[in-house]
Amino acid sequence: MDEEIADTLAGVGPRLAGLRTARGMTLADLSEATGISVSTLSRLESGGRKPTLELLLPLATAHQVPLDELVAAPPVGDPRVRLRPRHTHGMTVVPLTERPGGLQAFKMLIPWRGDDPDPRVHEGYEWLYVLDGRLRLVLGGHDVVLGAGEAAEFDTHVPHWFGGADRGRSVEVLSLFGPQGEKIHTRAAPRDRG
Repeated sequence: MDEEIADTLAGVGPRLAGLRTARGMTLADLSEATGISVSTLSRLESGGRKPTLELLLPLATAHQVPLDELVAAPPVGDPRVRLRPRHTHGMTVVPLTERPGGLQAFKMLIPWRGDDPDPRVHEGYEWLYVLDGRLRLVLGGHDVVLGAGEAAEFDTHVPHWFGGADRGRSVEVLSLFGPQGEKIHTRAAPRDRG
């Protein structure tokens, strides 16, 4: 048996005894609550019997603790998402989801560019939430400015454009959209080249 597993199993007995005494329970009380004999409980706590799932499940329920607390399961790996910013079209885009397909989430830092809006369309539906700064959104015939804490949602078949609303200041935005939203944007109308 792997040494790490043996060490983990050896620690179960003392943890069980500690939980029981902390709750002020006798072996007989615990036996009544779990249906496990006093003899088996005593051997589990002393290390004379290997813990099994069939024994640990009712004990976890009786002590009102998660099963992994009884066996001191190793901690789960680092839960942090490793953000890898991309720079595109003058924006910093940080993917917040890593799984392919489905709903995608992005944090965007969009500078004020001073350029004229160039509305585009694509497949999908988009949701924007302004974290900091002010966002100018041109959507069909609407031209609105959203402040921190405001959100917008729209069908991306409607010509749209968004960017920083204030000269010299960036806007920080959360964006959610489905797989269709990742397609290349196409122009809503030809640009005047004159």
